[in-house]
Amino acid sequence: MKTLYALAYAVAAALSCWESGRLRSARVWELAPARSRYRIAANALAPAVVLAWLVVLVPPALSLARSGTLPTPDSLRLPLGAMVLCVAHAVLGFAVGCWIPRVIATPILAVADWITVAFTRSVLPYWPRHVSGQYGSIGFGEVPGLVTVLVPVLLAGGVAVGLLLLWLPYGPLSLRAALALAVAAGGAVGAYRTAVSWTATPPLTAGHVAMTCTGEAPRMCVPEFTAGTLPQVQRDTAEALDTLREAGATSARPRLITDSYVDGRLHKPSTDAVWRMALTGPMQSGDAVYRVVVRSLRFRCEQVDARTAHGVWLWAASRTGQEDAYRKRREEEGLTPVARQLEEQVQADVTRVLSTSPAEQTRWVRRSLAACGTEQS
Repeated sequence: MKTLYALAYAVAAALSCWESGRLRSARVWELAPARSRYRIAANALAPAVVLAWLVVLVPPALSLARSGTLPTPDSLRLPLGAMVLCVAHAVLGFAVGCWIPRVIATPILAVADWITVAFTRSVLPYWPRHVSGQYGSIGFGEVPGLVTVLVPVLLAGGVAVGLLLLWLPYGPLSLRAALALAVAAGGAVGAYRTAVSWTATPPLTAGHVAMTCTGEAPRMCVPEFTAGTLPQVQRDTAEALDTLREAGATSARPRLITDSYVDGRLHKPSTDAVWRMALTGPMQSGDAVYRVVVRSLRFRCEQVDARTAHGVWLWAASRTGQEDAYRKRREEEGLTPVARQLEEQVQADVTRVLSTSPAEQTRWVRRSLAACGTEQS
């Protein structure tokens, strides 16, 4: 829905420009003052600002209503920032309409405002996109930092406040102009200096997701919406790891296995006690246990012969009841004629190993995990 933010700003600026031109053509400013200029302007700007707010709020509101989801305070951070920016763009449009005929200014301002904001996503360096108010893409569980929301408000708000200062009924025009210029320049410089060192990803936090956890040794945690089969997956995972440890294939004893999907772009490293790995997709496709099995098998070298690697994986899958998941994984990778020949060799190797004694299987899997080759596994 953030793609509509540029449209909302353009709507606010264009309609405010038109309303300002309407007041100017009616010579309202030449009448004897009975109300404050600010009040007159606010009354004229209110419909334009409300319409821009609807552009910002209605699409996500419909999505939330359709999914039966209530908004959280974190989810309101970007829309509230965009609503403030709509007011700032409305003030800018009103100021333009005070000086340029509305028939000329309104369409030009609408297009220029939209292009200026929307196209910042396609330019380098990165800081224009961060100060424009378009905002970047937000992943699952990610929340933009307050500074990310405040930087575009600082730029547009500084310009808007500067324009409002020009209307102060006190002091000479030169003093008000100097003050307005200082406020606008301060906001622009402050926004630039804050965002100039940011990468394509602005400051944000991750992990803002309701999680469900179950079991012990290991305890498994996934987002609530994928937790339907979590108890069974946790039990199967614990049994699989016990089987592999008894077979001498691994010594891994993770205390916690948690879904890294909620980390967004802030990849947190795993430790021996806490494994962070993608579980949402595997939980839905039914191969989460197999992914944990593969994660527990540690080869000594980074490059392992494909036949050896696939043999270890198929052997572990066979021992833990995950053969179907192994074959599904191979099919997803694409079974070319070469790959089919490889899998036939792997199947023959594993069938032979499984027919041997447990002690012999342990020696074989340890040799395989320690083997190094020239092909990437």
